[in-house]
Amino acid sequence: MKYFRFPFLFLLLGWAAVNGQVKSPDEFLGYPLGDKFTPHDKVLDYFAYLAKASKNVKVVNYGKTYEGRELLVGIVSARENMEKLEQIKKNNRSLSRAEKIEGKVPKLPAIVWLSYNVHGNEASATEAALKTMHALIEAKTSKIQDWLKNTVVIIDPCLNPDGRERYVSYFNGIVGVKPNASPMAREHRELWPGGRSNHYYFDLNRDWAWQSQVETQQRLILYREWMPEVHVDFHEQNYNEPYYFAPAAEPIHQDITPWQREFQVIVGKNNAKYFDQKGWKYFTKEQFDLLYPSYGDTYPLYNGAVGMTYEQGGIGAGLAVVTSDGDTLTLKDRIDHHFTAGMATIETASKHTDKLVDEFKKYFENAILTPPGVFKSYLIKGQNLGKIKRLASLLKRNGVEFAFGGDGAGKGYNYETRKNSDFKVERNDLIVNLKQPAAVLANVLFEPQTMIKDSNTYDITAWALPYAYGLNAYAIKESIKGVYPSFEEPKVPMVAGQKPYAWIFPWGSVDDAKTLIALQRLGIKVRLAEEGFTANGKEYPVGSLLIYRVENERQVKGLTTKIADVQRACGTLFFPVMGGFVDRGKDFGSSVYPILSVPKVAIVAGAEVSAQSMGEVWHFFEQELGYPVTVISLDDIGVLDINKINTLILPDGGYGEDVNEKIEDWIKIGGKLILMEDAIASVISKKPFDIQKKEYFKEEVSVDELPKYLSRKRSNLSNAIPGAIFKVELDRSHPISAGLGNYYYTLKTDDRLYEFLKHGWNTGVLRPDAYMAGIVGETALKKLGTGMLFGLQPIGKGTVIFLGSSVLFRSFWENGKQMFVNSVFLVN
Repeated sequence: MKYFRFPFLFLLLGWAAVNGQVKSPDEFLGYPLGDKFTPHDKVLDYFAYLAKASKNVKVVNYGKTYEGRELLVGIVSARENMEKLEQIKKNNRSLSRAEKIEGKVPKLPAIVWLSYNVHGNEASATEAALKTMHALIEAKTSKIQDWLKNTVVIIDPCLNPDGRERYVSYFNGIVGVKPNASPMAREHRELWPGGRSNHYYFDLNRDWAWQSQVETQQRLILYREWMPEVHVDFHEQNYNEPYYFAPAAEPIHQDITPWQREFQVIVGKNNAKYFDQKGWKYFTKEQFDLLYPSYGDTYPLYNGAVGMTYEQGGIGAGLAVVTSDGDTLTLKDRIDHHFTAGMATIETASKHTDKLVDEFKKYFENAILTPPGVFKSYLIKGQNLGKIKRLASLLKRNGVEFAFGGDGAGKGYNYETRKNSDFKVERNDLIVNLKQPAAVLANVLFEPQTMIKDSNTYDITAWALPYAYGLNAYAIKESIKGVYPSFEEPKVPMVAGQKPYAWIFPWGSVDDAKTLIALQRLGIKVRLAEEGFTANGKEYPVGSLLIYRVENERQVKGLTTKIADVQRACGTLFFPVMGGFVDRGKDFGSSVYPILSVPKVAIVAGAEVSAQSMGEVWHFFEQELGYPVTVISLDDIGVLDINKINTLILPDGGYGEDVNEKIEDWIKIGGKLILMEDAIASVISKKPFDIQKKEYFKEEVSVDELPKYLSRKRSNLSNAIPGAIFKVELDRSHPISAGLGNYYYTLKTDDRLYEFLKHGWNTGVLRPDAYMAGIVGETALKKLGTGMLFGLQPIGKGTVIFLGSSVLFRSFWENGKQMFVNSVFLVN
């Protein structure tokens, strides 16, 4: 201290006076960080304490998890910034909208957002967040004080409290008096479903754009209020791996700017400087790419920030583990590594504040003046209003501007044909014009084919929303704009003073399933049109639903009033008809209008099952449909009571050799079995199932084609299919295809395909030209030639439905949800 001048001492004393004696995490919690995992309630308590103890921090609660745990961020900066925090946020938000800031604009600090523990079992991250928060508030050095003058730091200590608590509770329940560092010890081997995911077993790090989970939805509201210049997502990987930080690996999406790339290198070099001083191992430019738009690094990048992922070795490490190198990796080590990387990043942001803010401003100005990519507008046809509504909701949550309808015509890239063709703008067509602040994100979400230089990617490579939603669309090189702020609802004919013979409502989106559920809960019998028909001059396709007045009035009092209540609550349009004689097709007394049974659903869960797949099904029923389901173990499928469970769902997984024996009798007396993805493998070649895997016979490999050791990491790319889109040809005469459009576009992440069913219905098949978008290896593409992907087999009085590809993928594959509700509700 004798080398410091008195003015500097005065500054330090002044800072200390402002903050008082702020307790460290060790002092507050009563144990040194790293000695144990900190429970979430103690994390909340510490942040609440800091908010009271220091004027330089603000804590913002932004929501709760599915299990009711609080979600919050701590905001810390220099006192002068904290006093005008709302104005800083407002001005920064104006930059992200390319709006002019009124009056004299002071120098803006860079907003640095640090996110921790999005995967619950990557548990060192939250501990590091506590240490980082305290270090910034305490600000013992002039360097840290200067950093906070130039930055506003937002720290989210735990994005996934439910998953973290699942992991911590499990670990604490099995760890001994002292941690066992042997990799063989059970404390290093989590049980199903593990702590990585949230309550519904979703990977929250892949949910940023789709916002299917309540944690993401609430966080993104706050995120979009602030729109940071820098975002870092702190993770853990296998405990035998060294530390990873930016710059990222290829492929890097073409819309990521030179500055965003450059700053990653700048940050990486500064991080490396501190790691080098400690002799810590690290790597960059490998494995973690910047392509898929729903990560914690890419989503911020497509929203103007510099987004980065940091990965510490540590999954399964517990409090201490012996690595493959023979070293012992402790929780304290992992905390120190994350803490050092986080502080180094804040330092880098502080040194480049002016450039960060200036480039952020240019990002959104350029978005409006010169949108990225070859296409300047996207037009999504409005034939299916239910799906258009759901697409509009997603766009709104992501800040993407759109409008509807107008006049005109033109030529554009047709997503269905993959060729340029003519289009005409109609009233309910949704139009996204890229001259808007969210141009980059909109372009990434809609681009028909992702352009990448390197195919060795970490995740799916295709996600174009028109394919995901099953909506025909056009990518247009000219700038066109919609005219209307909202769509136009179709008009329903009035039947004043008369009682209709029946009410008809179309079936075309998940919201229509909610209508059916509401009606059946009231005891109303609903019938299915197994064939299309025309009534009152209006065409109704296969899958339309009907309510016959007289048969329901016998049992349901106030039927008309209840139907009107459902119509208002669900926003569904019911079309009345006055008689059972139709213009075209079968009259309403025909057997092609059977009454739909009410599904009583069970889902299998357990170690045999993909937690992600099971969670997608569970979440869909409970959170989207509000429909009751029973979760059972595999051991219980052999004792199902058809009166209590008439629909059984086996999510993706491996179910052993005797599933067919356990379930056969139940199916034959009327049970409906839905097999998803690899669950099909459990019944292949087993009676009474008619399913056979499509075999691929590879040509003999020549000596010149043998892989080289140097290319060992790429040698399997020929078989790779990280996530590509294929066109599925539907049997549109079957109700399972209702509302799906001309084709179903499936996201394939494997090369499984099946022989055509001989005793059933091949409701979804691939042809050799089925490939549409994304990366797929040459051999994998050959395997996905001609064959069945979706099918249905009657067995006795029951039915087996084969869903050979993921239909609920991360809850954003909207048209897959349609196929799923068709399978559950329209197949008796």
